[in-house]
Amino acid sequence: MKQLLTILFVGLISFSINAQDKKAKIEFKSETIDYGTIEKGSNGVREFEFTNTGDAPLIISKVSSSCGCTIPKKPDGPILPGKTGVIEVKYDTNRVNPIRKTITVISNAETPTIALKIKGEVVDTKSADKMLEKKKSIVEQ
Repeated sequence: MKQLLTILFVGLISFSINAQDKKAKIEFKSETIDYGTIEKGSNGVREFEFTNTGDAPLIISKVSSSCGCTIPKKPDGPILPGKTGVIEVKYDTNRVNPIRKTITVISNAETPTIALKIKGEVVDTKSADKMLEKKKSIVEQ
């Protein structure tokens, strides 16, 4: 009986040690999204696609932005090994200016914190047209 308990005890310890070796790994298709030049008020939703290349379920616990003008949305449940998921990012395109924002992803992956970036520029073509009209000289009018 003692030998059986000893074998079970050693087996449980070795099982728990092996279970700790399994890690989730997050691999993004791209860590930067370039909006390019977009018009004011246009669709500001983009997606970062990723794959769990590890051998344990990937759990994204928090996704945050460097600014209130960017709203990231994380996946609801765990991402199983070999499966893909997306982090949706919505930028407020009513702000006319260059876009340079960072989205921080915190998970149980081998690299627990990853910084994603969005860039681009929002322009107001209607304002640009009005400015061109104002710059015309009296002779051109």
